[in-house]
Amino acid sequence: MRIAFLCTGQMGFPIATLLIKTGHDLTAWNRTRSRLQPLLESGASPAYSPAEASRASEVVFTMPMDDAGLEEVVFGNDGLLEALPENAIHVSLSTISVELSQKLTVEHSVRKQGFVAAPVFGRPHVAAAGKLWTVAAGKQNDLDRVKPLLESFSRGVTVIGDKPYKAHALKIGGNFLITAMIASLSEGFVYAESQSIDPALYLEAANVALFQSPFYTAYGNVMLHPPEIPGATVALGQKDTRLFREAAAATNTKTPLADHFQEQLQKANDAGLRDRDWASGYYQFVRSVSQRNS
Repeated sequence: MRIAFLCTGQMGFPIATLLIKTGHDLTAWNRTRSRLQPLLESGASPAYSPAEASRASEVVFTMPMDDAGLEEVVFGNDGLLEALPENAIHVSLSTISVELSQKLTVEHSVRKQGFVAAPVFGRPHVAAAGKLWTVAAGKQNDLDRVKPLLESFSRGVTVIGDKPYKAHALKIGGNFLITAMIASLSEGFVYAESQSIDPALYLEAANVALFQSPFYTAYGNVMLHPPEIPGATVALGQKDTRLFREAAAATNTKTPLADHFQEQLQKANDAGLRDRDWASGYYQFVRSVSQRNS
């Protein structure tokens, strides 16, 4: 296949690298061109715009950080939408709003282009290992064409159905559960410290006894040993929580927990933790509040 990959950031780069290893012809574009160099050395071809990358491609993957980034790549000057050939497929890997996913479905449909939503669960090191979990939705013939590509960087693929927005809605809902886990671990760690219990021991004992979850272990370790380079930031967690609340509000669904998390994330942002790791930054904020109040 002739593949294009647009936006090769922390998550996009390892995915694009794995796609190159499948033997397909990959063209890459990134706003910061210097970041393409490792991909070019691995065999990718460069493009100077999303349109150039898309024009001769059968499948175009996009992975900007948010709605605004994706709208620029799709609808902006030299965007992919008008350049993508008929019957070619746009695969959106980002966590984006339900509203934008629905808009993209319509815009691609009227141009006889395919659109598959395929947001992924996992951090950059998980992507590099080819062990992401992908949630996919789209027309069956489009899914059949892109599923082998999704499987090249995923340990599993959950297919939701033929409406792309449902995959994005599920991903947003999954990220809400991650925030809930981070929040509960943060409060649990602060509680453990108040009882003179090592938070690492608390995590180990509680996880083995109750959850037996590698995700509790992984996120707990990130919280207790913050990485130099965040896998995801507090700002990103704040964005995902906002998307969850907006999608729920569109169906008049109440989200009291998410409302609380959004308030906490905003306070963490205001405290200067915006660019800290999502998990360790949230814990740092909760811990600092507890220490001020003690």
